[in-house]
Amino acid sequence: MVDALDVMTNLDRVVPYYQAVFSADEHTIIGYEVVGRIKTEEGVASLGPFFQDNSVPDEYRLEVDNLILEKALQRMLETNQSFLLFVHRDANMLMNDGNEAFLTLLLDYQKKGLKLEQIVLEITEQDFQGNINHLNHLLVYHRTYGIQLAINRIGKGASNLERIGLLAPDILKVDLKNLRQTTLMHSYQDVLYSISLLARRIGATLLYEDIDAFYQLQYAWRNGGRYYQGDYLWESVSHLLEPDVLKERLRKECRQFIAYEKGKLQSIYMLTEELRSKLSLFAAKYKKHEDLNKFLLSIKSEFSHMSFRMYICDEDGFQQSANLVKRNGDWDMEPQYLMKNWSWRPYFLENIMQMRFEKKGRLSDLYADIETGDIIRTFSFPLDESYYLFIDLSYEFLYEQDGLL
Repeated sequence: MVDALDVMTNLDRVVPYYQAVFSADEHTIIGYEVVGRIKTEEGVASLGPFFQDNSVPDEYRLEVDNLILEKALQRMLETNQSFLLFVHRDANMLMNDGNEAFLTLLLDYQKKGLKLEQIVLEITEQDFQGNINHLNHLLVYHRTYGIQLAINRIGKGASNLERIGLLAPDILKVDLKNLRQTTLMHSYQDVLYSISLLARRIGATLLYEDIDAFYQLQYAWRNGGRYYQGDYLWESVSHLLEPDVLKERLRKECRQFIAYEKGKLQSIYMLTEELRSKLSLFAAKYKKHEDLNKFLLSIKSEFSHMSFRMYICDEDGFQQSANLVKRNGDWDMEPQYLMKNWSWRPYFLENIMQMRFEKKGRLSDLYADIETGDIIRTFSFPLDESYYLFIDLSYEFLYEQDGLL
């Protein structure tokens, strides 16, 4: 660990390093995040511990921050300014800086030719301890100069999506470290899905950071990431890179992602068509006012290898049958579910209306079942203009099929 006193007495050894940010559309470098390093006798060391140590006085950290930024801005002026420069600042220190040292430094370099539209101010929302409205006012002031705003480490720790929505950043930096933990995989993916919905709502660009493996890059690509950053792509270096340095590799990997995703979509399409065809035959035999529980029992053998639950609802979501549930290979009726209402479930009414007008069945996205906690899909099918059949497909069945998980 770097000693704070060593840093302050060796400021001439403090240097900026740059971690490249790559784009999904052109597969080129669109910017760099500036990180602090110090040259020591043992080699180059990270200044992360120095900035994260609360015992270090704010004025020390601010001085080193500004020194690193100034060196990075000077490098930026000496090169092509078409890239973005991501500059991290502690939001608490930014609020307490009455002299506005950060903005003043940027405005000084603007006079030398710096384009402030290329600067991305990066903060960590979850570390901010003050009034979020006051912070928002300060950030809005900075953004009037063309400076962009990014919020980082989203998905790691206790990010507050409501506060992030208030700040309405230009870029959301999503941390993918937790994706490495298998036990957290599914729940963490749900968190990231919520973040992607927020990004769409506020018009923010998604940047996935801490990408350390191929599968994380694939996940970022599949989940709306426009920008990517991490050691799998390129580690932090002391110099700027050629924009096209990874273009061929990223295009090759992108083609792999596309081929895999098309395969999954084909599997989903084929299963959907198979179920639609099979259920159309049963629906043709279904008689209006027929006992719905008997109807479920009449079709259970056809779906026993793939389903663990079936039931029928009306178009308002009120269940008109019992639950037919498979346990240990045997099917049982659960009459207590009769007349329960499921219209509160996400996309339920939307799916009902689509089936009503399209008159064909639909296969759901993956989701966690409320009762079992398993990852499943549901196939829904219109029996007539009043009743809709729901067949819950088991995790075991989906696992055995290519592309359904």
